[in-house]
Amino acid sequence: MAELEKETAAQTESEQEEQKEEAIMEDSSTVAGEQEKAEAEAENVDTDEEDTEKADQENDTSDEEEESEEGEAPTGKKSWAERRAEKKQAKQKADAMKEQIEQLEDKVKRQLAEFENFRNRTEREKQAMFETGARSVIEKILPVVDNFERGLATVDPEKQEDPFVDGMNKVYKQLITELEGIGVKPIEAVGKEFDPALHNAVMQVESEEYESGIVAQELQKGYTYRDTVVRHSMVSVVQ
Repeated sequence: MAELEKETAAQTESEQEEQKEEAIMEDSSTVAGEQEKAEAEAENVDTDEEDTEKADQENDTSDEEEESEEGEAPTGKKSWAERRAEKKQAKQKADAMKEQIEQLEDKVKRQLAEFENFRNRTEREKQAMFETGARSVIEKILPVVDNFERGLATVDPEKQEDPFVDGMNKVYKQLITELEGIGVKPIEAVGKEFDPALHNAVMQVESEEYESGIVAQELQKGYTYRDTVVRHSMVSVVQ
């Protein structure tokens, strides 16, 4: 019994010692956790302090830059005067480029206007040359028309049905039709008031049929081409 009691007492003491060791380990773990927590808080505080110091330094640098706007620039920084000069140079360069662009645009507009004027002038010259050429051809054709009229006027009325006379009449009518198609028209003269812009008076006559100043006889037919006189009518006017 004594030996059993000793073994029981020994086991109890061993268990108590193990419990003490576990309690000590738990206390150590708690202390270590609190220490780590304290160190983390200390690091956060240090970080906040560092951030505060950096912010203070940046504010100090900004204050120094503002203070140095009218004076010399801080090391590695451009002064306010230098920045203003650079901005002024950039503005001057932009203004110069804008002015150059405006000058080029004005030059292009002038050239386009000159080209348009040149084209219009060329068209007018071409038209004038065409009109001159057409008038020259018409002037050369009109004597042929006169000869047709003179020849047909001498035909005996009894021979109007002759095939040759009929053929000449058809050719004459076709020639007159073509001339009218390009704008050639005969000038009305007999019975009209004398107009020096249309008529060329070569003689004066007495007439009971017409009043003074009226064209009594047409000696040579005149023609206009597109409302301009190609040949004046040769007439006799009542005096």
